[in-house]
Amino acid sequence: MNGKVETLPDLLTLEQVSELLQVHPNTLRNWDKDGTLKAIRLGARKLYRYKKEDIIKLLDKSQGE
Repeated sequence: MNGKVETLPDLLTLEQVSELLQVHPNTLRNWDKDGTLKAIRLGARKLYRYKKEDIIKLLDKSQGE
């Protein structure tokens, strides 16, 4: 597994995941809507947060193809 991913916190921001996966933030928002990568919405502003374990699963799945 990528050492960079292992050192990240358990909850990641939209910006962190966007940089890590090298996709536009709007792509992540669309993936949340269609269920590809579900986000946790926190606070009154409903900020996007992603579980590190979900990112790892997505990376493993994409590398397996």
